[in-house]
Amino acid sequence: MNKLATMPSVSAAPDAPAKPALRVEHPGMEAMRMFLRNPAAIAGMAMLVAMLAVAIAGPWFHPADPFEIKAAPLTPPFSEEAWLGTDYLGRDVLTTLIYGGRATLLVGAVAALLSVLIGITLGAFAGYYGGKVDAALMKLTEFFQVLPALLFAMVVVTLFSPTLVTVTLAIGIMSWTGTARLTRAEFMKYRGLEFVRAERAIGARDTRIIWKVILPNALPPLVVSATLAIGAAVLFEAGLSFLGLGDPNQMSWGLMIGSSRQYVLSCWWAVAFPGAAIFITVLAVSLIGDGLNDALNPKLRER
Repeated sequence: MNKLATMPSVSAAPDAPAKPALRVEHPGMEAMRMFLRNPAAIAGMAMLVAMLAVAIAGPWFHPADPFEIKAAPLTPPFSEEAWLGTDYLGRDVLTTLIYGGRATLLVGAVAALLSVLIGITLGAFAGYYGGKVDAALMKLTEFFQVLPALLFAMVVVTLFSPTLVTVTLAIGIMSWTGTARLTRAEFMKYRGLEFVRAERAIGARDTRIIWKVILPNALPPLVVSATLAIGAAVLFEAGLSFLGLGDPNQMSWGLMIGSSRQYVLSCWWAVAFPGAAIFITVLAVSLIGDGLNDALNPKLRER
């Protein structure tokens, strides 16, 4: 009788303790956490919020006409008639500072938005399609890039009536070239990657690939560029108003500096306070832009 060979029984290994699942943080939450850990970015955000709060809510708490004569001309600061003094006409510097911030910040924000929209649109088409489309759009970009921006804006404002709309359009038209080149570079980097090829393979349209597939991945550097464009637009508007090419019916920080520049030795406060407001605003935007760059750039998160 044949004996059946039996294999030695092997006892089952005890179950290994289950490892805890790694918690994957959303990239947006990680970027926000990195941004909030940046003291300079938080300081810039606080300064910008304070400037916006004064410009928006200030007229409710301090209703007045910024062009109204409040006291004697050249009244020094911290006087009973005017807390921040008066300019050479007797207008209250505090009132003009509050109302002037509305026009300056509004023009800066809208002009930056316009320049970013133009730059992203042209740069996206140039970087995605390439070839003749890229060549034509880059020639257009180079044409606007070599134009003297301030001189062109002065011509536009002079030909048309100097209103907030014309000033905003002039600034936006002359400020989009950098964003267009950055967008083009980002689209050229992404258009040949596998996830873009997969979208083409399933028959996705070019509009979907441009705006819903590539653009969300290219947004981080564009967000930083848009933030810095606000500061550049504020300086641009202040320069035009300083030269007397702003809206004469709207008080702005640049108009305050330009109208009082001849009296800077005897009325320094009428120039120093709006100049400080412009400086703080541009500095705040720059700090926010640097913070966003550190938070959205994966290479800088481990510093």
